[in-house]
Formats: sequence, C-alpha cells, structure tokens
Amino acid sequence: MTIAVDFDGTIVEHKYPQIGKEKPFAFATLKRMQSERHRLILWTVREGELLREAVEFCRAHGLEFYAVNSNYPEEEFGERENTCRKVNADMYIDDRNVGALPDWGVIYEMVCNRWSYERYMQEVHDVKKEKTSFWKRILG
Repeated sequence: MTIAVDFDGTIVEHKYPQIGKEKPFAFATLKRMQSERHRLILWTVREGELLREAVEFCRAHGLEFYAVNSNYPEEEFGERENTCRKVNADMYIDDRNVGALPDWGVIYEMVCNRWSYERYMQEVHDVKKEKTSFWKRILG
C-alpha cells in the first residue's frame, strides 16, 4: 500500500514549528511497514527549512520516505506554480482524523489487515456496531 503519514502530532508530539518528541513506537512501526514493502510518503504542512528539518529528523531515526509532499520522489514540491498538496495514497495516517490518532500498534494491525478502525474494533475488541438506517442516524 501507499501510505501518507503526517509529521506533527503523528510521528512526533505536536510542537510546531519546533520538532516534538517521538510518539511511542512511531519510527519502529513505520520502518516495519517499509520492510513489508509499504510505500511511505511524508505528508505534512511543513515546507522550506521546517520541512527539511523534519525530513532530516526522520532520516536521523533511520526512516527514509518514498516521497515528501508529492506522489513520486522525482516530483519536487513547489517546482511548478499551483502545485497540488494532495497526495494519492491508499491510507492516510494523521492525528487530525475524526476520532483522533490510535496508537501505533493499532495502526500497524489496521495496515496489515487492511481494516478500518471500525473493523479493528469489531475483530479485536468484539465491539458490534448496531445497524441503523441513514435517516434514523440523521434525524436521530
């Protein structure tokens, strides 16, 4: 899979524009995903010197991304006017997800099994979601 991974609040604690402490197991999990042939893209709001610092921080922790804020390594962000910041990925790992960021062990299991968070909860924690109609959910 191609997986887009945010930096601040996801790989490290959110201390932008500084770099926060590593989130527990973030680098170990991401390196394992890479070893299992997943393609990782760093997908962050950082740019310029702040982006270079984030890339170097990851490199110092043994993590090289397939691409940074782009779909392919040969694309340089900002090389064209109006460069699109949206990357094409099978999964996005970001602390701003609805419901917040699960821990990295849960993320790894979801990636390996290609599960949504809801499916993870059903499979691992036997949480059954009650089926309700669309209109009943909307009108409550």
